[in-house]
Amino acid sequence: MNVKRFFTHPLGILASAVFATFLWGSAFPFIKLSYAALEIEAHEIGEQMLFAGYRFLLAGLMIVLFFSLLGKRMTFQKSSAGTVIKIGLFQTFLQYVCFYIGLSYSTGIQGAIISGSSSFFQIVIAHFYYKDDSFSVRKAIGLSIGFIGVIAVNITRGQLELDFGVGELLLLMAALIYSYGNIMAKEGSRTIDVGYLTAYQMIFGSFGLLIIGIVQTGIMPFSFDGQTIAMLLYLSFLSAAGFLVWNTVMKYNKVGKVSMYMFLIPVFGVLLSGLILGEEIHSLVLFGLVCVAAGIVIVNRAPKEKSGVAKKVS
Repeated sequence: MNVKRFFTHPLGILASAVFATFLWGSAFPFIKLSYAALEIEAHEIGEQMLFAGYRFLLAGLMIVLFFSLLGKRMTFQKSSAGTVIKIGLFQTFLQYVCFYIGLSYSTGIQGAIISGSSSFFQIVIAHFYYKDDSFSVRKAIGLSIGFIGVIAVNITRGQLELDFGVGELLLLMAALIYSYGNIMAKEGSRTIDVGYLTAYQMIFGSFGLLIIGIVQTGIMPFSFDGQTIAMLLYLSFLSAAGFLVWNTVMKYNKVGKVSMYMFLIPVFGVLLSGLILGEEIHSLVLFGLVCVAAGIVIVNRAPKEKSGVAKKVS
C-alpha cells in the first residue's frame, strides 16, 4: 500500500488522525511536568517561549535527521524559503505567541475550550478556499456536537467564566492563525515534500520564539538534568511526528474531512493528564469523548445519494 492510498483510506485517516491528536494531547501533562521541573511559572512568558523555541527547533532537526538517514535529500533549498518561512510564521510562531500570552490573561478551562474552535475555523476557511469542500448543515451539526464534547471535557477543571477580554481574544486569534497555517501547509505540500516542509517550517518558526525568549531571559536560564532533557526530547518528538503525520493527512484529504479530529486533542489531554499527573477524570470526560466521536462520524458520513437516478439510455 503506497503513502497516498494509506492516507486516503478511511482506516488510514482514522489511525493517522488519532495518532497525531493523541501525541498532541500528551503534550499537556508533559509541558506541565517540564514547567514544574524547570520552575517556569504561568506568568513567565519569556521562559515559556524560549522552551517552546528549543522544542520546535529540535523537532525540525529530528525530521531532517530522520529523512536524511532514509536517504532523502533534506538540505535547505533557497527556492522554498518563502513558502516554508510563511508557513512557519503561522503554523508555529504566531499561533504560539498568541496562545502563551492569551493563556496568561485567561483561565486554563477557557483556553482549552477556545482552542477547540480550531476545527470550526479550519472547516469555515476551507469552505471559502476550496469549491469541493463546502460548509453544510451536516458539518454544522457535527461541529456543534463535537464542541459540546470539548466543553464537557473541560467544564469540571475550573470555573467557566463568560467574560471576553484580551486573553480570550488572543486565544481565539491563536486558533484562527493555527487553522490558517494548516491550510497553508496543505497548499505548500502540493509542490514541496511534506517532510521537508514540516521540518523547515518548524525550524524557521522556532527562530522567532527563541529570539523573543533570549531577549527576555537570556539563552539558557534553565538548569537541565537527565529527566528534563528526556521530557524536552519527547515534546520535540511528539511535535515532529504529530505535525508530520497531520500535514500528510491534510495533503491527501479534504480539510472538512479531517478537521473534526482536532476535537480529540483536549480529550486526550485531559485523559492523559489524569493518568500521568493523577488528576481526577470526571465521568463527563467520557461523555465528551462520545460527543466528539459522534461529531466526527456525522461530519465524515457520506451523504445519501438521491433516489430515482435516471437509468442509462441503451
